[in-house]
Amino acid sequence: MENEVLEFDIGLGGASGGVDDDAVDIEHPVDDEDMPDTPTTVSFTGAGSGEIFLPEGDLLDLEPYEGMEFESEEAAKAFYNSYARRVGFSTRVSSSRRSRRDGAIIQRQFVCAKEGFRNLNEKRTKDREIKRPRTITRVGCKASLSVKMQDSGKWVVSGFVREHNHELVPPDQVHCLRSHRQISGPAKTLIDTLQAAGMGPRRIMSALIKEYGGISKVGFTEVDCRNYMRNNRQRSLEGDIQLLLDYLRQMHNDNPNFFYAVQGDEEQYTGNVFWADPKARTNYTYFGDTVTFDTTYRSNRYRLPFAPFTGVNHHGQPVLFGCAFLINETEASFVWLFNTWLMAMSGRHPVSITTDHDAVIRSAIMQVFPDTRHRFCKWHIFKKCQEKLSHVFLKHPNFEAEFHKCVNLTESIEEFESCWLSLLDRYDLQDHEWLQTIYSARRQWVPVYLRDTFFAEMSITQRSDSMNSYFDGYVNASTNLNQFFKLYEKSLESRNEKEVKADYDTMNTSPVLKTPSPMEKQASELYTRKLFMRFQEELVGTLTFMASKAEDDGENITYQVAKFGEDHKAYYVKFNVLEMKATCSCQMFEFSGLLCRHVLAVFRVTNVLTLPSHYILKRWTRNARSSVILEERSADVYTNYLESHTVRYNTLRHEAFKFVDEGCKSLDTYNAAVTALQEAAKRVALATKNERRGSTVNGRGRGELASNGSRANYSSSNHLGSSIQHLSECATERFHKYSKCLAFTSETNSDASVFLFHSQQSCW
Repeated sequence: MENEVLEFDIGLGGASGGVDDDAVDIEHPVDDEDMPDTPTTVSFTGAGSGEIFLPEGDLLDLEPYEGMEFESEEAAKAFYNSYARRVGFSTRVSSSRRSRRDGAIIQRQFVCAKEGFRNLNEKRTKDREIKRPRTITRVGCKASLSVKMQDSGKWVVSGFVREHNHELVPPDQVHCLRSHRQISGPAKTLIDTLQAAGMGPRRIMSALIKEYGGISKVGFTEVDCRNYMRNNRQRSLEGDIQLLLDYLRQMHNDNPNFFYAVQGDEEQYTGNVFWADPKARTNYTYFGDTVTFDTTYRSNRYRLPFAPFTGVNHHGQPVLFGCAFLINETEASFVWLFNTWLMAMSGRHPVSITTDHDAVIRSAIMQVFPDTRHRFCKWHIFKKCQEKLSHVFLKHPNFEAEFHKCVNLTESIEEFESCWLSLLDRYDLQDHEWLQTIYSARRQWVPVYLRDTFFAEMSITQRSDSMNSYFDGYVNASTNLNQFFKLYEKSLESRNEKEVKADYDTMNTSPVLKTPSPMEKQASELYTRKLFMRFQEELVGTLTFMASKAEDDGENITYQVAKFGEDHKAYYVKFNVLEMKATCSCQMFEFSGLLCRHVLAVFRVTNVLTLPSHYILKRWTRNARSSVILEERSADVYTNYLESHTVRYNTLRHEAFKFVDEGCKSLDTYNAAVTALQEAAKRVALATKNERRGSTVNGRGRGELASNGSRANYSSSNHLGSSIQHLSECATERFHKYSKCLAFTSETNSDASVFLFHSQQSCW
C-alpha cells in the first residue's frame, strides 16, 4: 500500500454533552472531536497471541505497549484516555496520516495535552487584541501513543512514550482535565429535569455532588453544567423561534405600526429579535425621558433570554417601550439592538438609561447613546453584594446596614468618599477585588453622583419600580416560549387596566388638602393623584424647616434651610427672584421632577404662593398623554393674579434694595434718591387713579368705600407704608406662632402642619 504522510493538529477534546471551554477552565482550548459519554469498552490482542478478548478486572489497569491491538481507532483513543485518567493527565490528537489511495486515516498519534508549545505568532492572534489571554499549558511534554491501521482493519500500537516532563494531577482533581470532563446520559437527564424546575447551575451541581457522592465522581465541573444548560436552552429556543417570528408577522399584518426586526436573515434565523407595539411607541413619546433596559430574565434562572425596555408613566407605574429576545449576547448584538430600538422610537435619545452592571452592555450604550446618562441598577449591585460578601455579612451583622447607609444617605461626594474608605478600613476590605470593581464604577450607581440627572424616581433611595417588575407575576422561571405569548398579552392588559384605574381615580375624586395654601390647591388640580400625594409630603414638610438668608450677590439670594437647631444638616437654596428659579443642594427636582421641601420653604418666606410653570413637568400631570398645553389649563384668573402679583412684588423689592444701597452712600446720592422717590410716588399715584377710573363699573369702583360714602383715596406713599406695616405685623405674629408650634410639637411629637398653616392663613 502506497501511503502519503499528511500531518496536522486537529486536537481532540473528549468532554461530550455540550462541554465547552470557559474563561475559568484550567486547560488550553482546542477544537476536538467528541468523546463518548463513558469510556468505550476496548477489545485488543496481546502481542503474538492472535487472540481477541475483552479486558476485565485488573486488565483495565494495563499500561499501553507496542503491539497492543484494538478493534478501531476510537477504541484505541478511549483506552489511552482511560489510562491517562488513571495516571493523571489529559490527552488530545496530535497528527494523522492518510492513504493516498482513498484519503482514509491510517495512522493516529495521541499525545499528552501539554505536548508541544503555543505558537504566539499565529496569524489568527497576532493581528488582534486578546482581551482575556489564557494560561500557557503546553510545556513540550513527549508522552504519546501512536497507532496505525493494519490490512486486517484492526489498529495496533506502533509507539508509546511513558515519561512526562511535568507533575501529574492527583485523583481528586482529574475530573478538571479537559479530556476527562464528560456529562453522562443519566447526568444529562437529571440536569434537564432540574433545569425545567427552575434551578440554576449552582444548585444543580450541589444536587449532583450529593447524588454521586463527591465532585470527583460527578465527572465534570460547574462550568460544564452551565454550558450544557445554556446550549440545551439555545437548541430549544432555536427549535421554537419560528413561533415567535410567526407571531410578530401576524401582529405587523394586523397593524402596520407594529414594529419588529430580526438580526440577520429572517428566513434562516440565528440572531436576536426586537419588537414594539403601537402603544409602546406611543408611551415613549410621552415618557421616554428615562429608560430601563432589564436583562434579568436572560439569567440562567429563566429559560427565556428576554429583555424588555421599560419606563415610568405619570402615575409612577412601569410602562413598556419594547421587548427583545437575545440568543446572541455579543457587544455587536447589543449595538444592533439599541440602534434598532432607537429607530423604532423615531430616533429620540432618552435623557437617562438604567441597566444591570455589565461591561458589554456599557460598551454598547457608549456607542449608541453617547449623550445619555448611563446608570447601573443599584438594587442589582446590592443583591450581588450579598453573594460576593456573604462571609463578611455572616461575620459582621452590622456591615450591610453600614454599607447601605454609606451609599444611600451620604449628602455629598466628599462625604461618600470618606465614608467608603472608612468602611473598607473598619472591615479590612481594602483589597477586595469586587469592591474595587464597583468603586471604580461608582459614578454610575452611587446616588450622590447621579442627582443632577432625571431618573423619574421619587426619592434617591427607592428602587426603580420598572426594573424587573413589568412582567412580574407573568414571566417566571418555568415560562417557556410556547407559554410566553399569552402571558405577555395578559401582562399588557393588566398594566393598561391599572393605568386606566389610576386615571379614573385622579379625574373623579378629590384629594384631602392639609393646608390652606394656594400652591397645594394648584398642585392637586394639576398632578396625578400619586404625584400630588408625594408633593403634599414635601409641602407639609416645609413647616419643620426654617429658611434664612445666607448670601446675596445681587442676582441670586442663597438661603440656608434647616430644621430648628440642626444647622449642621443644612441645605442651601439659590433663588433668582427675577427669573423665579431656585436650585437646591439636594437636587431633588433634577432627579425626580418634583420640588423639594427646601425650595418650597424658600418660596414660603419669599411669598411665592403658587408653583411657577417651569417647575411643573407635564409628564407628571393628569394631562401627560394629551396635547393640551399645561399653561393654558392652569391659567385661570386666580392663579394668574397670584403669579403676576408675586412676580411684581419680588421684582420691585429686589430693585428697591439695590436703589437704597446706592442712594445711601453719600449725601448727594441720598438727595437724588429722595427726589426720584417723590417723583416716582407722584407717577404711581397718577397711574393708580387712572386705573381706578377705568375699572369703575355701574358708577362703583372695585376699591372699598370709606365710611362716609366717598372712595378712600390714599396716596401711593401712604398705601405703601400701610402695606409694609401690615406685612411686618404679620411676620412678627407668624414668627411667634411658629416658635410656639415648634415648642409644642417637640414636646408632644405631633404634626405641626395643620397648626402652622392655619396660623398663617390670615397672612396668606
